Amino acid sequence: MTISTKGRYALKIMIDLAENGDGSYIPMKKVAERQGLPHKYLEHILPVLTQNHLVEGQQGKKGGYRLTRKPEEYTVGEILRLAEGDLAPVACLECGAEPCGKADECRTISMWKKLQTLIDGYFDGITIKDLMRNADNNSGIDISFLDASL
Repeated sequence: MTISTKGRYALKIMIDLAENGDGSYIPMKKVAERQGLPHKYLEHILPVLTQNHLVEGQQGKKGGYRLTRKPEEYTVGEILRLAEGDLAPVACLECGAEPCGKADECRTISMWKKLQTLIDGYFDGITIKDLMRNADNNSGIDISFLDASL
């Protein structure tokens, strides 16, 4: 599994909106400048975030984007799944994948399922607030579930 540029940039956008948001709309151009992101990427990512109600947009002179919830209410997993479409480590576990005819005899499927659980648990345990500049990034991320899963 590789997180694409789209997934990484979606996280950067959400963090920027959280750190710089005071309830007002933030122009896409400002986010792009602060994060050093190409404007074209934002034009592809922000509609996905808007359509899924993670951010709301407003056009016009005082337009831009803002979060619809508090930073602690967004998980990295939620954002990455929207941007990436899936976080499955193998094709047979992707959402909507055709059932594998060899799943019953597959010697590795349980390993991949466990990895999927670890990936989901890890990313769903990190919030945008955890990643914000003002947060203690290392101690704010709970990885205690890893011990219980193994």
